[in-house]
Amino acid sequence: MQKKTIGLDRQLYEYLLSVSVQEAEVLQKLREETAKHTAARMQIAPEQGQFMALLVQLLRAKKTLDIGVFTGYSSLVVALALPPEGKIIACDIDEKSTAIARSYWQQAGVADKIDLCIAPALETLDKLIDEGQTATFDFAFIDADKRNYDNYYEKALQLIRPGGLIAVDNVLWSGRVADPQDNDKRTVAMRAFNQKLAQDRRVKISLVPIADGLTLALKL
Repeated sequence: MQKKTIGLDRQLYEYLLSVSVQEAEVLQKLREETAKHTAARMQIAPEQGQFMALLVQLLRAKKTLDIGVFTGYSSLVVALALPPEGKIIACDIDEKSTAIARSYWQQAGVADKIDLCIAPALETLDKLIDEGQTATFDFAFIDADKRNYDNYYEKALQLIRPGGLIAVDNVLWSGRVADPQDNDKRTVAMRAFNQKLAQDRRVKISLVPIADGLTLALKL
């Protein structure tokens, strides 16, 4: 028996995928296309997407935020988990990569659930707050530029209802956050962000060692 989280070698990881991931064909096709992208490393893992979809269903979420769209996998996997009346506000600044996202949202028949806002995410989030949408969202996923994570988190915390959930990607940052010699600006920002959440009494958190690390913050 293990008293700590085990590491996954290639064989064990492939086994995990084989007995766990139930991925829709459209999601698999999107991952395959994204793998050809020059920034393919930004793609979330299928087991992480499935985990997020399960959380959305457990929350009975109807209204969600996607902060950082890229080619649309996170938006798509959440949209497929939402009820017919569900809605996602998706934030990104890259029209080229989000064109791929739009194509797959259409293929999956969920484009009507997703409002894509091509603008700096903080502007979109501020607009939602100004429109009176504070505490009306059930779920938020943050996976954008790391040095703005704290800002995105604070805005999302305003927009999420009590009992809602914020999921934050890349919090283990390929292990670099644990290396005191790594002083890259993004690493420093992620390290500070993780420390902040560990002490934030507005939420209950769990850092899940899935993919590159996913922190779940339940708003109290």
